[in-house]
Amino acid sequence: MAVGLSQTGYLSEAELRDSPGVPSEARRRRGPVAVIECTEHIPCNPCEASCRVEAIAVGADITNLPRLDEEKCIGCQSCVPICPGQAIFIVDESLPDERAAVTMPYEFLPLPEQGEVVTVLERSGAVLGEAPVTAVRKTERMDQTAVVTIEVPRAWSMQARAIRLKR
Repeated sequence: MAVGLSQTGYLSEAELRDSPGVPSEARRRRGPVAVIECTEHIPCNPCEASCRVEAIAVGADITNLPRLDEEKCIGCQSCVPICPGQAIFIVDESLPDERAAVTMPYEFLPLPEQGEVVTVLERSGAVLGEAPVTAVRKTERMDQTAVVTIEVPRAWSMQARAIRLKR
């Protein structure tokens, strides 16, 4: 039996591979796209309602897992702060020099600042390394969730899921 979320508290690589919300590597290489790491069948659908291009579908049964239409997704980030489980990220593997941008929800204070170097964490909380913050977005509509973008080595793009400030 594979070890996963119910045993460790974080998603395994196998659970992610089977998720209907994870776009292909080819799509991630073409530009920003949502990565939906939701594997729980719970009543929830704000991601579907927030997607103005209808790239996310949950359906009439709101306990369905969200499905991503990777060809429709424009990586606009509207789904990132709206997800109550903080399970949606934007990944852009199209940057030069084997780099990638990872956009994630962030609900701590103080907020990081653009240009600040932060510690990058994987799902388990283990440290991947350091990376610069390239953008911080927080609006009234986003309630208490900011959206932070970091630039990482492309090899980290599907692992980097949290940051820790160094200050």
